[in-house]
Amino acid sequence: MSGEIPPAQPPPAPEPHGRDHPRPPLPLMWLWLWRRNPLRRRTDRLQGRVALGLLLLLPAPALLAMFGVGDTAYRHYRTTAEHQARIRHHTTAVLVHDAPGHLEPGSDEARGTHYPVTVRFTGPGGQARTGKTDVIPGVSAGSTVSVWVGADGTLTEPPLTAEEIRSRAMGWALVAFLTVAVAGGAVYGAVAGVLRRRNLEAWDAMWAETAPRWSRAHGSPR
Repeated sequence: MSGEIPPAQPPPAPEPHGRDHPRPPLPLMWLWLWRRNPLRRRTDRLQGRVALGLLLLLPAPALLAMFGVGDTAYRHYRTTAEHQARIRHHTTAVLVHDAPGHLEPGSDEARGTHYPVTVRFTGPGGQARTGKTDVIPGVSAGSTVSVWVGADGTLTEPPLTAEEIRSRAMGWALVAFLTVAVAGGAVYGAVAGVLRRRNLEAWDAMWAETAPRWSRAHGSPR
């Protein structure tokens, strides 16, 4: 009957893969298919091989550089920390005047805020000295704070901690890894630039040879 909606039909069964319906290639097969593509030029294949070679070869030197530089940096900073611990000493200083108060006492911002305040302490030779150190807000004059004093009698930072040593060593290790990676990218960019110029030169030469025949076949414009 006209206007009647036909009943729904089940979807067709998938056809088996065969010669007329080849199985989709595996991801690794794309490299082989890309290599045999007749539209690819020799320079394209060479550029692809350079890229593949860099991807296969760069991880090893990048990891070696990362671990080598990281280990060297760790040893350097550990030696520096040991030297700092020998020439710096921990002492107590007395505030000369009150530290500024925070606008929001007791808040998270106040707990993370420090103000430079003049303090009085005893130097390595026993003489009284003054300097500035950071203290939390609201500390009154006459209060004591812990400070580190260097061999020259001035206030200084505490020796490097184990966490700081690891953090700095990891930073240099990451820089070394990225340096090798960037160098590989620069090599690929240089090769790609040279091959691109060669492609343009070959295109210009082919067009210079083909243009006269094209003009004769289609007639010169009047």
